Amino acid sequence: MKALNFNENGVKVEDAVKVLLHGLGEDINREGIRKTPFRVAKALREATKGYKQKVNDVVHGALFPEAGLESGSGQAGGAGGLVTVRDLDLFSYCESCLLPFQVQCHVGYVPSGQRVVGLSKLSRVADIFAKRLQAPQRLADEICTALQHGIKPTGVAVVLRCLHIHFPKFESALPDTSHQEWVKILVTSGSGVFEEEKADIWTDFLRLLNFRGISKENSHPGVPHQSWCPSQSCNKLEQSNSAMTNAVVSILKSLGEDPLRKELVGTPCRFLKWLMNFRNSNLEMKLNGFLRSRINNPSPCAKVGDTEDLICSELSLPFWSQCEHHLLPFQGVVHIGYFSSDGLNAVGRSVLQSVVHFYGFKLQVQERLTRQIAETTSSLLGEDIMVVVEASHTCMISRGIEKFGSSTATIAVLGRFSSDPAARAEFLQSLPNFCSA
Repeated sequence: MKALNFNENGVKVEDAVKVLLHGLGEDINREGIRKTPFRVAKALREATKGYKQKVNDVVHGALFPEAGLESGSGQAGGAGGLVTVRDLDLFSYCESCLLPFQVQCHVGYVPSGQRVVGLSKLSRVADIFAKRLQAPQRLADEICTALQHGIKPTGVAVVLRCLHIHFPKFESALPDTSHQEWVKILVTSGSGVFEEEKADIWTDFLRLLNFRGISKENSHPGVPHQSWCPSQSCNKLEQSNSAMTNAVVSILKSLGEDPLRKELVGTPCRFLKWLMNFRNSNLEMKLNGFLRSRINNPSPCAKVGDTEDLICSELSLPFWSQCEHHLLPFQGVVHIGYFSSDGLNAVGRSVLQSVVHFYGFKLQVQERLTRQIAETTSSLLGEDIMVVVEASHTCMISRGIEKFGSSTATIAVLGRFSSDPAARAEFLQSLPNFCSA
């Protein structure tokens, strides 16, 4: 399989991204968008570099002699005892929808031939296969097989905990705030002495992972990719824009992939089904229908200082968006603070959720999203507004940065919040802990 040659194929990827941006109704010469095609091509180069890497190049020269028990009863340390490397943070691109997913990898092996492998090489081998278009079970199987052939141990075990962003119900005017934000799954693969799922050695290995919430009961060997990616649960895919579909096919080819491979046949349509939810549209018209209906619901309030007004809040309003710099999703929650003399929300949580929802579903940057929500809610709740947006960005893990578990917080303040430190402190102290996964 060919690797992405950035010099030769990078331009093709950039041209394809320009087609996608045009199909979204964006101005490809807009300041925030102008370099997006280059950034996307560069990110894909980093994300698929595994296609041009070979396991033998990593393992060769990394096997070290270590005496140990080779026969008889029991296991000794070194060559003969179980070796486990835990919590390897990886990322990969889902072959079903072309969105990144997070991987926490655990590898165990039983050495043989009185030799062990440098522990860092286990991580490097796993990363080679993660940096390709993948499905969780195949990723686990490929890591396991490569290590078995590369270091020829008595056996290899691989456990992956994978997290894929959930697809919200785009068709609904209001998002379903009760659904999980991440699809999570555990998959396993074993070779040699780990080939039998009920073998005692599996029990030993999983017990070393048990305090991480991993056990035989919640692992899923042989899970097909169709039951993993949320895009597979979508109803009948609509006929996609042919130019945009061809652009995605061009990207797949530039990565060295075969768009006719059975797992990739529906990928362009599934990716576009996701992407087209962020097309440029007239949000003002959509919002008007919600802003006409106002509901009076009590909100959490706290009195600040000697002022008669109370600080009220609507917390943890979920949102999904798409980074305009890299065409990668980011998601999180929005917290809105405001002053109220009677402690009531004059418009209702559902209207505020609508504001968040519609500003989220477009190509965005978090700073602009925060400002837009603050400016719109100030016309609904009064000019004294504080908005905090907390989000996790897949571009923080999928462009070589690999800052797993990191999150970004942005703040916008209007009116009294901009000049009253006590009010800001009171509101910030009321925020719940944000957890991205």
